[in-house]
Amino acid sequence: MNYKEISLYIIIAGIMVICSGCAYSGRAEAESCFIECRLGGSVRGKFQKYEETAEQVKPQPGIETEPADDVFVNVKDYISDICVDLKYAAEDNFTGTVIYNFQDAYLRYGTVRRLREVQDAVRKDGYSLKIWDAFRPVSAQFKLWEICPDSRYVANPNTGYSSHSKGNTVDITLVGKDENEIMMPTGFDDFSALADRDYSDCPGEAARNAEYLEDVMQEQGFVPYSGEWWHFTDGDSYAVEESFYPAD
Repeated sequence: MNYKEISLYIIIAGIMVICSGCAYSGRAEAESCFIECRLGGSVRGKFQKYEETAEQVKPQPGIETEPADDVFVNVKDYISDICVDLKYAAEDNFTGTVIYNFQDAYLRYGTVRRLREVQDAVRKDGYSLKIWDAFRPVSAQFKLWEICPDSRYVANPNTGYSSHSKGNTVDITLVGKDENEIMMPTGFDDFSALADRDYSDCPGEAARNAEYLEDVMQEQGFVPYSGEWWHFTDGDSYAVEESFYPAD
């Protein structure tokens, strides 16, 4: 092998090493590698394909990717002005115990789309939605059952999970522009007869407000539970989620 052949072999080997480094590094490294090679000047044309790869992995301006309906999302990421006060994330619930340790409300994206339409509707009337409970992990349902093993008040997870564990059910009320809760038949998790959807036994203002919330929720495809004025389930059902757990 003469001197020219040896030199050519070394150059080819060097190019292969550089290309290999670009091809198998991460996104940022690939783009950086391309820029360095391009600025070197001697092999500019050989690395055009890495510029194309670097452009493809970047988010495209003006293009938003919408989640699939069954994906769990943080509700406030899509309804920024909704109020969230998860009762089971603190001791402010009928058990007096923290049931789960996250503060953000999560639901299936398909359910959030419906809820966003409700929020738009009530906003026009000077209200906002307030979430008391949304997705409830299966582990939280077992904890509730351990504290209150009474199927009149808590779904028995040994025989059937709560619909909250499907991510399509929400416990909700209305607040005014000052974010104070408006008058409703009862507070959250009230197990008296006043909590059901027979509003004849509660004050007129509370009845009208509960009926208003029920009507606007139903218009967007939510199904009300007869025993709790605050409880609504998306008409589109999903399987019980046993592995997802919102971040702390």
